[in-house]
Amino acid sequence: MKTDRDLRILLQNIDHKSYPAYKDTKGSYDFKGFILSIDHVQGDPFASPSDVSIHVEGSKGAFPKESYDTKEKRIALEDFLLRSFGKQLSAFNRVAKGSGKSGTVTITRPGQEILERTACVIDPAAGGITVRLHVGFPANGRTINSRELMKILFDFLPECVEKVLYYGRYDARGKKAVEEVGALAEDQTEIRRQLKEQGLVAFVANGSILPRESGASDRPMRDAVAFTSPVSMEVTMNLPNRGKTRGMGIKKGITLIVGGGYHGKSTLLKALELGVYDHIAGDGRELVITDSSAVKSRAEDGRSIRNVDISMFIGNLPNGKDTVSFHTEDASGSTSQAAGVAESVEAGAGVLLIDEDTSATNFMIRDELMQRVVLRDQEPIIPFIDRVRELYENQGVSTILVAGSSGSYFYVADKIVQMDRYHPVDITERAKKEAAEYKGEGGENRCGTADGKGKGLEAAGFTHKRILLPIKAFQEPRMKIKTMGLDSISIDRENIDLRLVEQLVDTEQLNALGQLIKYAHLHFVNGKRSISEVVDLLEKTINEKGLSAITQKPAARPRRQEIFACINRYRGQEVL
Repeated sequence: MKTDRDLRILLQNIDHKSYPAYKDTKGSYDFKGFILSIDHVQGDPFASPSDVSIHVEGSKGAFPKESYDTKEKRIALEDFLLRSFGKQLSAFNRVAKGSGKSGTVTITRPGQEILERTACVIDPAAGGITVRLHVGFPANGRTINSRELMKILFDFLPECVEKVLYYGRYDARGKKAVEEVGALAEDQTEIRRQLKEQGLVAFVANGSILPRESGASDRPMRDAVAFTSPVSMEVTMNLPNRGKTRGMGIKKGITLIVGGGYHGKSTLLKALELGVYDHIAGDGRELVITDSSAVKSRAEDGRSIRNVDISMFIGNLPNGKDTVSFHTEDASGSTSQAAGVAESVEAGAGVLLIDEDTSATNFMIRDELMQRVVLRDQEPIIPFIDRVRELYENQGVSTILVAGSSGSYFYVADKIVQMDRYHPVDITERAKKEAAEYKGEGGENRCGTADGKGKGLEAAGFTHKRILLPIKAFQEPRMKIKTMGLDSISIDRENIDLRLVEQLVDTEQLNALGQLIKYAHLHFVNGKRSISEVVDLLEKTINEKGLSAITQKPAARPRRQEIFACINRYRGQEVL
């Protein structure tokens, strides 16, 4: 392997040459403490910065084995090191001068969630650490300025490596921080285990801060009302580090969240929606834990649907269109939400999270007056309220629903929580009593009124295998995959709209999704395997080899449910 001295000599020799001469620096160099690899060199000072990686052997980093001896602790430590490295780099960004992107030194900046990423990877066996970053190789115009690059590679980066990636350089405070990262990961993992043990789908610890700073910031709001569980719903989690921790436990079944506007209904649902991910200390929601398979369901007018059985919700369409194998390029609100529920069950969702504000009204409910005017045999939609109990009892899928305008779900809910100025109140008994009296006065009772108009859930196509067909374009070496923030992925100019897949929280998850679809078509899609089988193989690959086996570009691991969601919204994908 070449040494740091070899790189220094090379940079001195190409100084003042035209920019393409930087290509000669590609390779790995031993810096006597870490390996510096120049993985990709930008072709122009105005192009995206060059890809650089740093590897520190486990014996030199010397982080205690107990700080990464489980998958959850390892990912939490990777996240901690990545954030710490980013803080160190911020002092050096643009210190080196030049044209275009010269001197930019950047690394992934995580949000509030802790995600498995390619930007920092710890070898679980030997403890080696790999960090990936981006460096704008300096130039004056399009002439190499290697003296400025040497400042970055020989001065700035080694200092960051020593301060962050060598455990021996940590003071007592730093070592305590590493311990706390592992302790929080252990507690979060234990809550997830106890959810199953206690028959819960979610837990919100007392003292949690759910409101966010603003619509543009995911940080906790200052002086916000701390969460306190209703006594009737309070459960205790016995955690290895925090000990007995009390909070609200949401049981399996049907839970309804109600209340006036601006009282915190959607804020609670949002916290539960993102509780599928672990959060960093200080987020306020670090002990808000939701069943990791939970899926937010909503209407998505205009999306495409491929061979989905929506017959449990939609039947007898006036145009005679098949709803057992439903296809459309332009779904309505109701058909899109019906498909979304069926796809979520196929993806293994154990919980559906629904806000009536983002749902199709006719999918959720039809009031009594509407039923009297538009007779049932004239309405192809079987509302969700008529299936929600079946969905739980026959498929084991719980529902947490926010409702602010319709009381019909009082009849089918197991638990009813009212948010009153951000305080949850258990009003199940009172709401049930009011519903019973209203029913007795001729009010509507919407429980179990499907009348067999469509398929019952026991006969629905949840076991129907939807087969993915190969796409030849993925065999082309120049096929382009681009991501546009959290909005969409472009694959060979075909846009996958993911704006309404609300549990995607990081642009690097979209980077990963694009590469996962490509990897699947290169290795697993053969015209015989179902979506479930393909996703199983993708997850097996990541679990055994790491996300870096799929791509070494900046990427964060999406959940199984989001891989399904991406495939299901890919208009270029044919499904049998």
